[in-house]
Amino acid sequence: QVQLVESGGGLVQPGGSLRLSCAVSGSRFYVNAMGWYRQAPGKERELVGTITPDGSTNWADSVKGRFTISRDNNKKVVYLQMNSLKPEDTAVYYCNTPSQYFNWGQGTQVTVSS
Repeated sequence: QVQLVESGGGLVQPGGSLRLSCAVSGSRFYVNAMGWYRQAPGKERELVGTITPDGSTNWADSVKGRFTISRDNNKKVVYLQMNSLKPEDTAVYYCNTPSQYFNWGQGTQVTVSS
């Protein structure tokens, strides 16, 4: 059974940075494209960005130029580097495949506030 464990969230001031991690167990991680999602209070979960097994990325317009995805196929971890954070980035962040194939993890809370 595949498990997704997100970590690295916290409280940060506007303009600050955070790095999230998603550890994937129980899967042939290197064959999967992975994505980061977020869900703000009262809103639907949205796809923030994706990374293919060979490292190609795609982004939602709202985070383009501020967020970066990377992955370590040996460690089975995908990262989300978030810079220039804005209050509207406040949400619970999750990882999954672009097709949402795996069961969701618990997510990690990111709060951007002064």
